[in-house]
Amino acid sequence: MKKFFELVFVFFVGLNFVFGQSNNATQEISDNYDFGNKQTLKKGTMFVFWGWNRAGFSKSDIHFKGNGYDFTLNNVVAHDRPSELSMAYIDPSRLSIPQFNFRFAYFLKDNLALVVAQDHMKYVMDQNQKVSINGHISDPVYAGMIHNGEVDMTDEQFLTFEHTDGLNYINAGLEKYKNILSKKNFDIFWAYGGGIGALMPKSNVKLFGNERSDRYHLAGFGLDARANIDLIFWDHLMARVEGKFGYINMPDIKTTLNNKPDKASQDFVFYQVNFGIGYVFNRKLK
Repeated sequence: MKKFFELVFVFFVGLNFVFGQSNNATQEISDNYDFGNKQTLKKGTMFVFWGWNRAGFSKSDIHFKGNGYDFTLNNVVAHDRPSELSMAYIDPSRLSIPQFNFRFAYFLKDNLALVVAQDHMKYVMDQNQKVSINGHISDPVYAGMIHNGEVDMTDEQFLTFEHTDGLNYINAGLEKYKNILSKKNFDIFWAYGGGIGALMPKSNVKLFGNERSDRYHLAGFGLDARANIDLIFWDHLMARVEGKFGYINMPDIKTTLNNKPDKASQDFVFYQVNFGIGYVFNRKLK
């Protein structure tokens, strides 16, 4: 719990810094360079966006608890799992297979948007690793896999652990937009903001040889800070590059298919680099 409050404190201090520095930086750009007529995205403007991401995750302590065991794996390493380049990225029937991002935005005020989003990242525990473990396991077979306070997970007998049909971060946030370039049929906006949301992963877990658990479940919450660059062509077509940094806490990850109280919990810091395309509706400029 101490770790959580420390991370939340750092998050909000950082977010305040981002907003303050962003305003100063944008004003400095505006003061020193002539980019043409400035445009304001007025209240009532909307856009939708679809894109793809690469993500990274900090090391994480994962706590497992159930009938006959209560233990923690320390400093577990995990990575994302991008799909190979294929038609799945543009085939409407397979768009949810790659790591994707969806955004819908509505401008509540001039240059201030409420953004509802889904970040479909994939979290995969590295199988080829040896980690320290503390706690107890009553089953002698799996307790016997622990040597000198460590367990080697390479052979997949002890554990496989993924959120691969989505580490689904469903979130809402506010974003402040600034126009930095405006030419005929072409505008560049940049935006910054923060958000909060829920985690609805489909966790693929196999612990101690039990039947694999693979189902959607409300597992926890997340916080994030974000910034992006938006290129808008002919008033409507959008191309976006976005960076996102945040904190995820999941105290209720299902590890079995039945209704037993077995569960896991973890928290970690994440980042994303997102890119994709969108469409601007009802565009109003001033």
